[in-house]
Amino acid sequence: MGRQVRAEVTREAVLRGAAEVFVREGYANASLNEIIEEAGVTKGALYFHFGSKEELARGVIDAGYARMAAETAVKTDRRAPALEAAIELSVLNVDLAETDPVVRAMFRLLVEIGDYRGAEEHPFDVWLEELKELTRRAGDEGDLAEHVDTDAFALLLMEAGIGARTVGAAMSGTKHLTERIEAMWSLLLPSVVPPSKLEYFRQFAARRLRLQS
Repeated sequence: MGRQVRAEVTREAVLRGAAEVFVREGYANASLNEIIEEAGVTKGALYFHFGSKEELARGVIDAGYARMAAETAVKTDRRAPALEAAIELSVLNVDLAETDPVVRAMFRLLVEIGDYRGAEEHPFDVWLEELKELTRRAGDEGDLAEHVDTDAFALLLMEAGIGARTVGAAMSGTKHLTERIEAMWSLLLPSVVPPSKLEYFRQFAARRLRLQS
């Protein structure tokens, strides 16, 4: 194994170990010694890649953001109706919450650090613009009622999705996140979807989310 490859493997181990500890302990309570033990690396290896706990936390955020962006590109069909794509994004949110500790840690750290300054744009800004594009297109496709402010709906979707994850992490972990997101859609859809299309989208959301449970 070449030196560069070994360095990348070590960096990935550090990020994953840090993510596990940040999810379990939170940013304030996580210690570098615990992260070193979780990652199975030396102190020198950790400091070769990250100069401080704060720098490491921001590295986890960047890695989680990149992973979520990659999964979004692979798993969401941009040819599908836009409201279906928005529901699929919430399904992906649940899936990654359960399967990827780096993404799970990213969400917790974004809330706990607050003043995120990473290599990319703030994830919240990017996600909001993506949702605005979807809700505007959903309006154009006739899947949202005429009274719906599509940008306000996009913001509400992001706030509700992130809020469900934050509250779930504080109260019971991710095991009830599917039910929380399904309830979110069940409450929102009657307010935004034309009556003639309500049952279709309600069943679509329930079916897609139950596949994750």
